[in-house]
Amino acid sequence: MTKLAHRLGLSPALSFHDAYSLTDPDLVDSNRSRHYNKANEAEAGYDGSGPGEPVMFYRQIIHHACGLIGLLHCTTNGTAADFIQEGSDLDILIKDTTPLKPAERAQFLHDSEMLEMAHAAAAQSGDSTAPPLGQDPGHAFIAFVKGKDGHLWELEGRRKGPVDLGLLEEDEDVLSDKALSLGPLLFLKREEAAGSGDVRFSCTVLAPSLDD
Repeated sequence: MTKLAHRLGLSPALSFHDAYSLTDPDLVDSNRSRHYNKANEAEAGYDGSGPGEPVMFYRQIIHHACGLIGLLHCTTNGTAADFIQEGSDLDILIKDTTPLKPAERAQFLHDSEMLEMAHAAAAQSGDSTAPPLGQDPGHAFIAFVKGKDGHLWELEGRRKGPVDLGLLEEDEDVLSDKALSLGPLLFLKREEAAGSGDVRFSCTVLAPSLDD
């Protein structure tokens, strides 16, 4: 994900890092020291657009692109958006899609040759094999971000819109106890309560790059 984000125009100052725990205080603090933002039914009839939209939401209509949509949700929202390089593909993408309604925005992504090429290159360089076209991969990429309005938002491209999870205080980030309890930890409890018996879950944090 980091290579794709940098290719699209995110500053090399930020990278995606694995989060090994959401409950161990030492590990959570380790992530908090460098994080910027990061993985209910969606609001029915969501039709947001424009600079007043609290979060940039991208509806997914591209097959096998949940990771790409999740990457866009992570990099174009919160303070991470301040690290997008001017004139880059991401910068141009934001400017082009900000005024668009969700359906138009989704179609813009679908028709983007730039995204198609970047996504294909990332898929070829990955370690896993993509499932056949038309086959449900059985997983999703959910992003939890702090919006312009100070609220915690859950973003998942296969839903109808962003989900408002509640207001965070000014000094509360997405790794604060409140944000974790409203976001990732609540998601895990929800999945466990569903009784599937197979909760496969991993978490990454968008944060400053580590020194070599």
